[in-house]
Amino acid sequence: MPAYAYTGLGAKGRQVKGIESADNVAALKAALKRKGIYLTSVNETSAKVTKTSKQGDSAGGTEIDVGALFDRISQSTVSRITRLMATMLSAGVTLPEALAALVEQVESERLKGILSNIATKVNEGSALADAMSEYPKVFRTLYINMVRAGEASGSLEVVLVRVADFMDQQEELRGKLGKAMIYPAAMTVISAFIVGLLMVNVVPQITGMFEDMNAQLPWNTRLLIAVSNFVGAYWWLIMMLIPVVVELARRWRNSKPGRLMTDTILLTLPVVGDLVRKVAISRFTRTLATMLASGVQLLQALDIVRALLGNVVLEKVVGEARDNIREGQGIAPALKRSGQFPPLVTHMVAVGERSGQLEQMLEDVARAYDREVNNALERMTALLEPLMIVLMGGSVGFIIFSIMQPIMMLNEMAGAQ
Repeated sequence: MPAYAYTGLGAKGRQVKGIESADNVAALKAALKRKGIYLTSVNETSAKVTKTSKQGDSAGGTEIDVGALFDRISQSTVSRITRLMATMLSAGVTLPEALAALVEQVESERLKGILSNIATKVNEGSALADAMSEYPKVFRTLYINMVRAGEASGSLEVVLVRVADFMDQQEELRGKLGKAMIYPAAMTVISAFIVGLLMVNVVPQITGMFEDMNAQLPWNTRLLIAVSNFVGAYWWLIMMLIPVVVELARRWRNSKPGRLMTDTILLTLPVVGDLVRKVAISRFTRTLATMLASGVQLLQALDIVRALLGNVVLEKVVGEARDNIREGQGIAPALKRSGQFPPLVTHMVAVGERSGQLEQMLEDVARAYDREVNNALERMTALLEPLMIVLMGGSVGFIIFSIMQPIMMLNEMAGAQ
């Protein structure tokens, strides 16, 4: 029996090398598939058969998936392969064939390995949702539950299209939010750099001329000199404290009381609170509508949607709505009692529950709030630009005024001597 030296991709996309005996290349490929290895190259060899080795493993050491750090799989990529899978299934291609075709099409080596392992498990009789559930960082809970519902109802290709549409809409929303934050973030960095430069290099040189004068300097100049001296002497301490403070703030934000306080404050802020609420409502209604239309049970869908809102206050409201359903009531009363959801939303949800068209009503609300989110983003951006300019100009203006004021009073201070 000939021996073959091969290279392949393991279940997590790591490169695998080894030597195996097989009757032919096809038999080798089948044997490796059963092990969850996708064959990428093979050559016949006269070397002895050795145990399969994984690149990067060290003897007796802990296996570290270094490739996963650099070969990240974005949700847009997952959306793209989901849509391709749906297209192939709609065209009559079997699920194993569709998965094999996806393995050939994707560029990410890590994703190739994952899809190859999923294809192997499906060929062995596993459900697609069960095979995908082994990779929660790639296929999230919502995705898995919708695929499972699609398999149970026999409409997997329809559900996959819905999943892809939903993921594209969520990526578009995240993109809009990210773009809205670019300007204030850039202005903050520029302002901090300019003010820091002035405080460390410019202010000490100019204010040095006032040190020999016995006259009383204005309070703002004294404050400026004190801050400048502190920054100049302890800049290294400030640089060390910044990451510590950020990490402490992050940990407090992730704690239960921290999340409750910050999320409550966020919802009450002008402009920002309105945007946070509308984004959450859009995400809530669209996700719930998509899952219900895909056949996911309402209680299970509410559990999943609750975890996606990103706001503890609103998560509590959705939890109460879920408890209402268990008690034989509807979603709308709990949303209305909370005061966190606008009357339009609660009214349309109530109408949808009474008419049996809850999915359609939720879709209508989601579309309406997508437009509201766009308008809120435009308003926030329009307000942030002049606000950042005023803050930046005010900081620089205070420094310049604090320097120029004693200069203009120089004659008076000289006379006082």
